[in-house]
Amino acid sequence: MQTEPLTMDKNSPLLEIPPLLLDWYHRTRRVLPWRENPQPYYVWLSEIMLQQTRVEAVKPYFVRFLEALPTIEALANAPEDLLLKLWEGLGYYSRVRNLQKAAQVVLSEYGGALPSDPALLEKLPGIGSYTAGAIASIAFGVPAPAVDGNVLRVVSRVTASREDIASPQYKKKTEQAIREIIPQDRAGDFNQSLMELGAMVCLGNGEPKCLLCPLEKVCLGRQKGIAGELPVKAPKKPRKREEKTLLLLHCGECFALRQRPKKGLLAGMWELPSLEGSCSREEVEGWLQEQGAQVRSLETLPESKHIFTHVEWHMRAFGAELAEPLPGFFWADPQSLEETCALPSAFKAYFPLLGLQKS
Repeated sequence: MQTEPLTMDKNSPLLEIPPLLLDWYHRTRRVLPWRENPQPYYVWLSEIMLQQTRVEAVKPYFVRFLEALPTIEALANAPEDLLLKLWEGLGYYSRVRNLQKAAQVVLSEYGGALPSDPALLEKLPGIGSYTAGAIASIAFGVPAPAVDGNVLRVVSRVTASREDIASPQYKKKTEQAIREIIPQDRAGDFNQSLMELGAMVCLGNGEPKCLLCPLEKVCLGRQKGIAGELPVKAPKKPRKREEKTLLLLHCGECFALRQRPKKGLLAGMWELPSLEGSCSREEVEGWLQEQGAQVRSLETLPESKHIFTHVEWHMRAFGAELAEPLPGFFWADPQSLEETCALPSAFKAYFPLLGLQKS
């Protein structure tokens, strides 16, 4: 397949997009809590929350997080249990841990105020070039590019580029192209207009809504009839499949939990006890007997699946009522589970059985 490289010569359609996008954004932009009050902390928090999460899903989390931790100082000093509970359901818990680490650096090195320089922002834990550009431009008006997947898709279609948008080289070229056209006095609005276009019109899954697009007349992908074929992206490696057998052990109103290792997937999170592999009822009964559990009843529960970025969990499950709590586990009642113990959404199929109301 012939590659059409991203260029910024005098005929590039990218040169024509700033006024078109800014006019469209002014007329149609969504009202979002972090957008209406773009304080640096708010912009930063929203950008971290929005990574791989839909805007509508983020809104209540954003409000709840700020009610509990209204300042960078409060975030820096928050206990981990509270931090994880506030993040529960957003997934990728390393993001909130890095958020706190960065807040502690900001508190110790910058007096509690985020720096406006993208280069300094990018040195903070959990902040890459996109997030640094978003904070700098939206919160401080610095003309820095903020190139995410939405922006890469828009630029790929506008320029009819068949380069692999997942390649670091293409991202660097796109950042440079945006840096050359970003309006000096409306950097934040321009970056948000590109993101908004990718999220609402120049869609990634399915056909782009070209007839609603303010860039329809300048988009080379539209003119050549190939917008729906773009962007080009190398296929991902298949995810690793892991078989697990979950155990919902309960004694009275309390359920058994255990804490995951401090490193790796879902580091430090509470989880339901599990056995490796897809175990039969007889194998589960044998394991319980080995632990010295006094089992009153054992039932087979529905199977479930959870997809992470690089791995899939395929889970069988059994519920066991015990006469006495089994040593070696943390036993929590539904109120503690609801209010203080952060459970990953990997187990959400079993939340109702735990007496939890969250979806």
